[in-house]
Amino acid sequence: MVNTDIPKHYTASPSSFSGTPHLTINREVADDLDSTNVFEGPEKLLEVWFSASPASLPAGTASVGLKAVAADEWKEMLDLVNCKVLSIVESEHVDAYLLSESSMFVFPHKLILKTCGTTTLLSGLPRILEIAALSAGFPHLAGNTVASIATAATPYRVFYSRKNFLFPDLQRGPHRSWRDEVKSLDKLFLGGSAYMIGKMNGEHWYLYLTEPNTILTPPATPDRMETGTKILELPASNVTTRCHTDDSNGESDETLEILMTDLEVENAKQFYLDDASAVAEGRYFQRAHKARKAEQMHLSTINESRLEGLDLDGCGYTQNEDALDIFSYASAESGELTPSEEEELLPPELTTEGHALGTVVSECSGLADVYSAGKYPDARIDAYLFKPCGFSANGVIPAPQAENGTHYFTVHVTPEPHCSYASFETNVPSRQTGKETAEVVEQVVDIFKPGRFSVTLFEAKPAEIVDDSDAATIASIKAVRRQAAKKSARMEAIRGYRRVDRIVHDLEGYELVFRYYERWDWEGGAPRLGEIGY
Repeated sequence: MVNTDIPKHYTASPSSFSGTPHLTINREVADDLDSTNVFEGPEKLLEVWFSASPASLPAGTASVGLKAVAADEWKEMLDLVNCKVLSIVESEHVDAYLLSESSMFVFPHKLILKTCGTTTLLSGLPRILEIAALSAGFPHLAGNTVASIATAATPYRVFYSRKNFLFPDLQRGPHRSWRDEVKSLDKLFLGGSAYMIGKMNGEHWYLYLTEPNTILTPPATPDRMETGTKILELPASNVTTRCHTDDSNGESDETLEILMTDLEVENAKQFYLDDASAVAEGRYFQRAHKARKAEQMHLSTINESRLEGLDLDGCGYTQNEDALDIFSYASAESGELTPSEEEELLPPELTTEGHALGTVVSECSGLADVYSAGKYPDARIDAYLFKPCGFSANGVIPAPQAENGTHYFTVHVTPEPHCSYASFETNVPSRQTGKETAEVVEQVVDIFKPGRFSVTLFEAKPAEIVDDSDAATIASIKAVRRQAAKKSARMEAIRGYRRVDRIVHDLEGYELVFRYYERWDWEGGAPRLGEIGY
């Protein structure tokens, strides 16, 4: 058996950093996936908060909150959503699940579930509430008979959002229309608010959210008026940044979501299996060639008396063939590979879909550099390339030394020209990266080269100056406002794009800023709407 593991000391290895989160791959699912029939790139995004922060878990809750729930329970819930777990990255503060259709992140106090295609995300929500009650110990009430659950944890807040679908007729269950989705959520929660952001006859974005300390709909609630959808004049396509202040430590939880369409065709080929495999092959043999040269130089310095027992004709050290290490495999003195050697050395995982090619794509596309190892040495990217095309990745980003918490990013790509789409979402705080939000947006947009995209900033409202504020408090608030104004101005000038629309709206403790951009030379015509209005 040939050992294809990258040695721990090899600098390009994702496992070469000490303290990196632990990865588990579900090979039963990962070995049998094909993205041929996945056309609906825009995701459904659900966030269920059971407390305001990890530090404020209710009494009686498991010490690690939702992280106490076994992976098998989450997998059973995901069966209701119609997606499977490909792999899991476990860390102290968050467990990141890479799914056959997008991602799930489990924190002690909240769960984020993001699914694309024709998944039935909201069908899993009642089960999420039940699991939080029974397996994590969150406060709960008798279940909703409509939802067919015995008990349900009471959330702190719930957020559900999505862009308008490209192919709404393919959706199933509660996702056939926004109106049906709102009805489904109203069956579980009282006092929810629904919004449509954008143009009814153009691209738009939907949002449903509940107030803090959400109230569950009583089991026997009679028929009542459904929540009306409020229309906010906003652009199509989007990038979202949401920031929720964690009062326990003064830190903020930012979420940046960039939704991109009309990807540049040639650039999008890097997310096809054939292209990625060719790149991987070239990189693999280049590294193998360098390894052989280094090995030959090392062998030339060894005392001749130590050469006894070594095979210098091309196989490195004489050893058991079942434990052969490809990284110490030396070829002929010329250092060149023969065709037979190439065929023997190239690992099969570099020619088939899966995590190996996913890692190649994340490195070659520049995605791995968004939050670089130099700044985040313990970061871990779990990536997957689908057959014949399509790409998903989760990044778990432990904070640098002297900082607390672990953050995430997630990326999903549908590269086919007739429905091309890419999304990028992260909650890594901008103050931690040392980069402006606009710089991150430019870096991501440069990777995918969309014809148009949008940015949505969703953040907690800043503190207000009141009559009894002292001078230091007033100065601090004014400084925050100046910084926010500077940040906002920078977002108006994304390199290579013109900002078409911008709106600011207050949403029950949050401020929503939505921006829509088109490339300066964009001549692609009107966007594909699919779903119009609500």
